[in-house]
Amino acid sequence: MEKSSLDADCALNMVLVEEKKGHLIPNGNAHQGVNGTLNGGPAATGAISAVEKRQGYPERETWTRQMDFIMSCVGFAVGLGNVWRFPYLCYKNGGGVFLIPYVLFIFLGGIPIFFLEIALGQFMKAGSINVWNIAPLFKGLGFASMVIVFFCNTYYIMVLAWGFYYLIKSFNSTLPWSTCDNPWNSENCIEIFHHSDCHNGTIGNSTFGNMTCEELANGRSPIIEFWENKVLNISDGLDQPGVINWEMVLCLMAVWVMVYFCVWKGVKSTGKIVYVTATFPYVVLIILLVRGVTLPGAYDGILYYVKPDWSKLGEAQVWIDAGTQIFFSYAIGLGALTALGSYNRFNNDCYKDAFVLAFINSGTSFFSGFVVFSILGFMASEQGVDISKVAESGPGLAFIAYPKAISMMPVAPVWAALFFIMLLLLGLDSQFVGVEGFVTGILDLFPGKYYMRYQREIAVAICCLLCFIIDLSMVTQGGMYVFQLFDYYSASGMTLLWQAFWECVVVAWVYGADRFMDDIARMIGYRPFPWIKWCWSFITPCVCMGIFLFHLLNYKPLTYNNVYVYPWWGEVIGWCMALSSMLCIPVSVVYKLAGSKGTFRERWESLTKPVWGGHHLEYMAPDTDIKSLTSLSPGTEENKVIIFESVM
Repeated sequence: MEKSSLDADCALNMVLVEEKKGHLIPNGNAHQGVNGTLNGGPAATGAISAVEKRQGYPERETWTRQMDFIMSCVGFAVGLGNVWRFPYLCYKNGGGVFLIPYVLFIFLGGIPIFFLEIALGQFMKAGSINVWNIAPLFKGLGFASMVIVFFCNTYYIMVLAWGFYYLIKSFNSTLPWSTCDNPWNSENCIEIFHHSDCHNGTIGNSTFGNMTCEELANGRSPIIEFWENKVLNISDGLDQPGVINWEMVLCLMAVWVMVYFCVWKGVKSTGKIVYVTATFPYVVLIILLVRGVTLPGAYDGILYYVKPDWSKLGEAQVWIDAGTQIFFSYAIGLGALTALGSYNRFNNDCYKDAFVLAFINSGTSFFSGFVVFSILGFMASEQGVDISKVAESGPGLAFIAYPKAISMMPVAPVWAALFFIMLLLLGLDSQFVGVEGFVTGILDLFPGKYYMRYQREIAVAICCLLCFIIDLSMVTQGGMYVFQLFDYYSASGMTLLWQAFWECVVVAWVYGADRFMDDIARMIGYRPFPWIKWCWSFITPCVCMGIFLFHLLNYKPLTYNNVYVYPWWGEVIGWCMALSSMLCIPVSVVYKLAGSKGTFRERWESLTKPVWGGHHLEYMAPDTDIKSLTSLSPGTEENKVIIFESVM
């Protein structure tokens, strides 16, 4: 034992490092490079392992199979927004025409930043905070992403709690949201009727009295009353929190327990669970599509979804919606993709993975539209109204429009249960991977000497418990107003766009785009196509800042159902949540510069010097000419590069 420790120390003292043109090469100093500092010391695999074991700090986990990483990314990035937001945006913004700006923004913003976050995590082998050791002055980027993902983890799970509640209620012979004879229904509740039953402006059924069809249309649907009176039990405003809904508390507790046991053992367990949570929703989507297209009115619904309206291309809002949807659905700026990438093998081909994952993500969004609009077309046909009257997005689609359509179908409870199982699984993997990203970032802050045996399990438990306590404010009668505050401000388009803008600027202009492209070539064995570098340097930051300014200039106060306007103090709370992440970046930069010594140039050079990890020496080959690598497609013989391991 003593001999192995001595050998490790000898290796630690013998390895010297110098950085030449941004790359580490053996030269004789284990701790200091010309343009970067090496943490972890030894280059040799055995030396690293010996030092880590001696300190009691385990080696960083890696995925058991690379498919575990792919499925985890699919589970995280492909979520509820793909099903309930994209189809609505597509029909609202010109049908098939919307795909033109959408695809354009995929290549100008989505893929470049998606690839950047995964590659950065894989290169630095760290979570969302320590990954910015690549430019320590901007470590505030990591704290900003941690704040955003914490807010997301806090409020996003409420959707799962509502979905779980609907799932439980689906196991009834008659769906409770399909009738008006429940305790929570009001006298204005009107069950679905066919417009063909209207004769001369009145309805033939005497049950409703001599009411006009127009008066009936202004009545309240049983699904709306189930949602607002039973599930939410909503009060009149944010200033009236009311009482706690204990049924929802139990549902919330149940989903948090599920999340905990999905995450508590790390990527070894998470990588297995996502095979179910990421794939089963696709099975349900296919089943729902097959059922949907066989219903009357489905063709009209699908046509309404994809029929192009070329005049929409001239509207700025269409382009803004396309860009914003990309950043939402690709889960950019949350730090979770960085955490997932950090568990990759160092020479994993993350460039190819980024394209595969982008195709799966956007393909799922487009495919979901056919599922949603085939059912909405059926509902519009049954009610005799235009599809625009029944189309919804967000919770309105998941908990009002779609359940209402399902209640009209034969064997409705079966289809309702299938739909809400899909909804629960779609959100569950996004939730627990988000928690994984947050916990990874926290644990990376603790050096080896603070490591304890059940550190991860305790950290995950504390995170889940803290979020659960905050969530109790969202299961009160005023909880929906609190939920909207979190959704509108804490993880809004503006905060994600701000985060993505600075990520591109720091990597491309502070660390160096060419330099990072060389680092990627070290990892994957070939140079990515140059347009990635151009996007990081120019195009993507301009896109992010352009959409950010558009949102800022067109800001509108938050409302609920376009009726209730939030009080001024509610908006102040919202802006505090938004600024709590956005200000992390400039405040940390000013604080670090002010606390350093020397001229501004000396401070800048010192604080932007990368802090390297021991794994960089382990994998980086001293005699590989990175500049000679071409941007050929992966896997061809002409561009194969052997990644050498340094063995002392």
